[in-house]
Parts: sequence; structure tokens; C-alpha cells
Amino acid sequence: MMEPMKPMARMREHASSELPGPIPDESELTAGVRIRPGRRYGFFTDTTRCIGCKACEVACKEWNGLPADQVRLSGMSYDNTQALSAHTWRHVAFIEKMPRDGERPTSMPAYQSNWLMMSDVCKHCANAACLQACPTGALFRTEFDTVVVQQDICNGCGYCVPACPFGVVALSEIDGKAHKCTLCYDRLKGGLEPACAKSCPTDSIQFGELDELHRRAASRLDQLQQMGRSDAYLYGTPGDPGATGGIGELNAFFLLTDRPEVYNLPAEPDLPSTRVKPSLLSGLAMMAGLAAAAAGLLMASGGE
Repeated sequence: MMEPMKPMARMREHASSELPGPIPDESELTAGVRIRPGRRYGFFTDTTRCIGCKACEVACKEWNGLPADQVRLSGMSYDNTQALSAHTWRHVAFIEKMPRDGERPTSMPAYQSNWLMMSDVCKHCANAACLQACPTGALFRTEFDTVVVQQDICNGCGYCVPACPFGVVALSEIDGKAHKCTLCYDRLKGGLEPACAKSCPTDSIQFGELDELHRRAASRLDQLQQMGRSDAYLYGTPGDPGATGGIGELNAFFLLTDRPEVYNLPAEPDLPSTRVKPSLLSGLAMMAGLAAAAAGLLMASGGE
């Protein structure tokens, strides 16, 4: 089996600015990875590298032809997008660390940034609650281990919306169907890196095979901790916060430096299906208690 050509060698093959057509396996040049069906792909988002430029939001909307929303000033700092929606599949959160009781919110020197920034996206969970809740099969797992909605099959029932523990899936007011990030499924099939990762100027968003992304994330975490950032941790990798409650792991995972709730992420997300048995048992116990109480009242009234 032939070894894949090194990215630098391939770049020399395409030095001209004029190309006769699409470059085969272009993702090898832009992300250092060849995309092949049957392998697991995702995103590693390093929030310590995010500068809030919103290039990922723009690239996502342009590639997927998504309409603009929240076009007015929101009054929410620099965050006019505010949240993920049916038409916003990437959302850059601006989290301002405000002083409390006259004390600085961080230990950084004066006049340094006290902002946290994070590009949020669908997590493409290993065990996806939205997929479990869909009654029509509109949601499916692709050959790249990502989760995609097929709008031609979606009936707009909305069961996937409350099922998602991350609040990602939303119904569109335009067509009434469920929409969310596809991890650029069409680009993956063409050997292209997802638009958001390709446009990120600081490599805050990194695309690749999950095993390789986990190695990169562990190395970056170790580097930050050696620099004194003891508050840094991974969210969504196996055994870490975000990968709880039967979810397994997140194919789009994050490196954070504050509590998950600060980034509008749940501290301990879980699958709704894990709550079915406890809820059923508590309901049966309540019915048994009511039946016993009713039987006691009947016996008491019969004895009078």
C-alpha cells in the first residue's frame, strides 16, 4: 500500500494561482488529512486561540447558503448572533469577565483582555439524542461518523429539538424543518476541509480524524498547564466533562478555561433515554401509592 504524499510535496504540485479544476484530496493540503469513508472525523476547538473574528460564522453561512438572522445590534456586548439557530450553525460567543467587588476578574496584567471567546457548533455526539428521537429517519449517521438532517424526509415534528442536551437543533421559520451543522457533509464527500475550519486564521478550529485530534488536544492541554494555566481542561473527550450521561464522547469537542456553564454548555449533559427508566419507576411507585391510599379509604368507609 502506497504511503500518502507529504502535504508540502503536494503543495509544490499546485503552486500556480490558476488551477484547471478541483484539487483531489484538497483537505490534505489545508488540514493535513485525507478524508476517507469509514473513518471518524470531527472538530477540536481550542478556545484559547479564538480571537472572535467570526470568520467561521461567515464561511459557514456562505458555503451553506444560510440566510442572515439577528441583523440588528443585540446589546449583548459584541455578540449579535447570540446563539445557534436553524440558520446559524456556527456561533462565536463573546464572554466578558466583569470585575466583582472592585477586584479584577482574572490574574492577567492590567489593560489585558478579560474576554473568553468560543466558536460553538453541533457536537455530532457519538450517541446522538436527536438521532434517537427522530421518528422518520430524517437524522442519520454518515460514513464519516457525523450526524446530518435530511430536510426532504423531516416532517417538522420537532422531537429532536428538546432531545438535544446542547440546544443545537432548531426548526426553521422558513420551511418548518429541523436544521443544524452538517460538518460540511458535502465538502467531506468531495475531499474538502469543512468551511469553518478552513477559514479559521488561528487554528482555533481544527478538523481531522478524531484519534489524531485527541492527541493534539492532549498535547495542547499539557502545554498550557506547563505554562501555568491549571484551569485548562478538555470538554467532550471520553471520560471528561461533556461526555456524560450515555453520550460517550463529542465528535466536536473543546478546550476550555472556565466552567462549562460560562460557555453556555451543560456541566453534565445526558441522553433523555437515560431518564426513561427512573421516570417510569417513579411513576409506577406513585400509582402504587395512590392505589394503596384509595384502597385504605375504601376499607375505612366500608367499616363505618
